[in-house]
Amino acid sequence: MLARRFLLVLWTLAACASQPPKPPASERATAQPPVARKEPHLTQIHGETLQDDYFWLRNKGTAEVEQHLRAEAAYADAMMRPTEPLQKQLYEEMLSRIQEDDSTVPVRIGSNWYYSRFEKGKQYQILCRKAALDAPEQVILDVNALAAGKTYLGLGGWEVSDDGTELAYSLDETGFRQYDLHLRDLRTGRDGPEKIARVDSFAWSRSPAVLFYVLEDPQEKRPYQLYRHKLGAAKDDLVYEEKDHAFNLDVDRSRSKDFVFVTSGSHTTTEVRFFGASDPSAALQVVQPREQDHEYYVDDRGGLFWIRTNSGGRNFRLVTAPAWAPRKDNWVEVVPHREDVLLQEVDAFRGFVVLYEREGGLPQISFLDPATGARRRVQFPEADYDVAPSMNPEYDQSAYRIAYQSMVTPKSWFDVEAKSLDQKLLKRQPVPDYDPSKYEVERIWASARDGAKVPVALVHKKGLARDGKAPLLLYGYGSYGHALPDPFNSNLFSLVDRGVTYAVAHVRGGGEMGKRWHDQGRMMNKLNTFTDFVASAEHLIAEGYTSRERLAIIGGSAGGLLMGAVANLRPDLFHAVLAYVPFVDVINTMLDESLPLTVPEFEEWGNPKKPDEYRYMKAYSPYDNVAAKAYPAMLVKSSYNDSQVMYWEPAKWVAKLRALKTDSNPLLFKINMDPAGHGGSSGRYDKLHEVAYDYAFLLTELRAL
Repeated sequence: MLARRFLLVLWTLAACASQPPKPPASERATAQPPVARKEPHLTQIHGETLQDDYFWLRNKGTAEVEQHLRAEAAYADAMMRPTEPLQKQLYEEMLSRIQEDDSTVPVRIGSNWYYSRFEKGKQYQILCRKAALDAPEQVILDVNALAAGKTYLGLGGWEVSDDGTELAYSLDETGFRQYDLHLRDLRTGRDGPEKIARVDSFAWSRSPAVLFYVLEDPQEKRPYQLYRHKLGAAKDDLVYEEKDHAFNLDVDRSRSKDFVFVTSGSHTTTEVRFFGASDPSAALQVVQPREQDHEYYVDDRGGLFWIRTNSGGRNFRLVTAPAWAPRKDNWVEVVPHREDVLLQEVDAFRGFVVLYEREGGLPQISFLDPATGARRRVQFPEADYDVAPSMNPEYDQSAYRIAYQSMVTPKSWFDVEAKSLDQKLLKRQPVPDYDPSKYEVERIWASARDGAKVPVALVHKKGLARDGKAPLLLYGYGSYGHALPDPFNSNLFSLVDRGVTYAVAHVRGGGEMGKRWHDQGRMMNKLNTFTDFVASAEHLIAEGYTSRERLAIIGGSAGGLLMGAVANLRPDLFHAVLAYVPFVDVINTMLDESLPLTVPEFEEWGNPKKPDEYRYMKAYSPYDNVAAKAYPAMLVKSSYNDSQVMYWEPAKWVAKLRALKTDSNPLLFKINMDPAGHGGSSGRYDKLHEVAYDYAFLLTELRAL
């Protein structure tokens, strides 16, 4: 499911204390920030009158709005112009750590091996296949060719029919995360006449291939209608419509290829329907009728459904049921609920079942023997790491592919043998000019105000002095139950080499410590997310990792809400803030049910039409709590075409900050007016330029002291 404020690209940047001098003040003083006019817009709610002086910035497409946004971008660029040599230096340095000609590990799907590769100088991937690993290559989708003449191109997904003759793929050309579905005949390499707009997920039936796809509502941007498309047919059949506006619809094919599952899901409740993949005209059957706060997810193995369910405990348990009688009355427990272990995903294969779990804040991989119920856990060598399932499309395989990494270990793909748990390294991401022995990863715990222990991951140079003098960049998110990974990011190391420490605070609202960790940081507990982050920052200062004058913070999307909230709460604690596509106008956005994705997120933030929830949300909404006081230096970034957090949220926030803040610290709003999305630009080189821009801002501000 899409969440408005969830970033596909996690912001894992770092600040540095490099030696280039601060640009002369005269070079920055010539640029003047835009001043947005005020036009009061009044909202009556719960006996209060909310006045929004910048509501007019929502008028997308008008000359006045676009002129103001372009003026903001021009001002940001003018203020950053003295750093352009540094930006170029950082770009070249980060580029030197990227293997520009590279390819993924081939994975078998049906009778072919599929992989993607990059060519030096090209922005996008090239999707290829071979009939055998030593056979000639067939290029099935060159995204670079599709992107010719376009500023932005996002590949949504791709699926090959069972017989390998048809490719379904989806593209976004605007950054709005609205994808057009295309079909390509892989025997000829030519696309068919189909171009179906606003497609979310899609899946093939058995051959002769019929494609099922889910359509988005044009207003709400909610996946809600399932259609059946027969190749060559003039009209598609509506199979199912999800009418509850809190629910999104998703279609997926089981790994066994025996079933197609159609899942309706809100943030707290799911309902799964299915039909046999060999009978694409069959009526949908319900596994278990929806019940409020009951989430369950289904896979199948040999006619037996394997169901991950939170009935019986928030952290989920595993049950089975016959495919012909899947209701709850027939569920047989295989793995019980555990208070300290989150069952996050279940993958079923012919010979084994894999459990993807979280315990102690870290991801775990366990193998389950379906015959005996015995479970064995895979061991990993580092104290802090990230591991996740990789591509495992084949039902009949003897090993399970995982992707392992840490802050100092590049992403590495292993096949884990089901019988022995032996790990075979297939590939480690090549990183030129990188020596992992120079760096150290730590995992520490900060105490929240109520005594909860918040895990914090750090990476820095070995031998770092804990004297409070090092600059530090602290990243946080804390929403949707999403467990932040601690991944490898080659960009960080040119900065860490100069003495920076990079840290990730795994605050409540995320899922790092299980579903209760999420529950303790959402709805009427949301303030814990912000106070956990403050506590993490204070702990890092108390332990000598940094000081207030050397501390920068970063977050995007819902993490941008975190940035805005803590900047209001403790502006004295942070020297610089980077906020990406920040969700900061909480009350206005959640009052507007016509906006994409608002209604489903009542279960994450609350519904301001309810008095108690309104008062709680208003107490932390960054836009509503901007005050006449000093704020840190700030760089705010957005995209005009962002569909998850509308551009006007950061635009209004910046305008209000400019009008009220009492300091002279820089406040820059860099908005991309060209096609770009929630994660910024789509091309890999374009993204790298954006990172260099951000690093240069941080370096300048942290050197100001």
